[in-house]
Amino acid sequence: MGALTHVDHRDFGPLYDAQSEVLVLGSIPSPKSRELKFYYGHPQNRFWRVMAAVLEAPVPESIEEKTAMMLQHHIALWDALSECDIVGASDASIRNPVPTDIAGLLEKTRITRIFCTGASAHKYYEKYQFPKTGIHAVKLPSTSPANCAVSFEKLVLYYREIIANNS
Repeated sequence: MGALTHVDHRDFGPLYDAQSEVLVLGSIPSPKSRELKFYYGHPQNRFWRVMAAVLEAPVPESIEEKTAMMLQHHIALWDALSECDIVGASDASIRNPVPTDIAGLLEKTRITRIFCTGASAHKYYEKYQFPKTGIHAVKLPSTSPANCAVSFEKLVLYYREIIANNS
């Protein structure tokens, strides 16, 4: 196991607008995402391909295209943690977690449904944010390249729940 690195995720905030109805949460950005200052930046992460399939849209390439695709469908993105100590991108190594202010985000939007992209995001959301928001999150399988147990096709089926009952 490598050395713990302190990660402060305040470099880039949530992706949302006032019309957002659904929030999709990761745990904390990966090193590649932090480098790019945007969500799901690792080229092998399947998040953007999965969401494009779910939304029946072309796979977005640029940050602008990714932003437009999510906001057009009233989907916000953020993370359960604003900072922590972590080894690389290993959620299992997270120490000293500090939660984001999800309740504050909900006050600025129409978000009523929350989904977590993996077990760690779900664990931290339920522990720190559920008591403040009163909204239980739905745990989805991770799109991380480390989660090769779930096929692309199955991820698309699970992630379709995000758009169910969406405007």
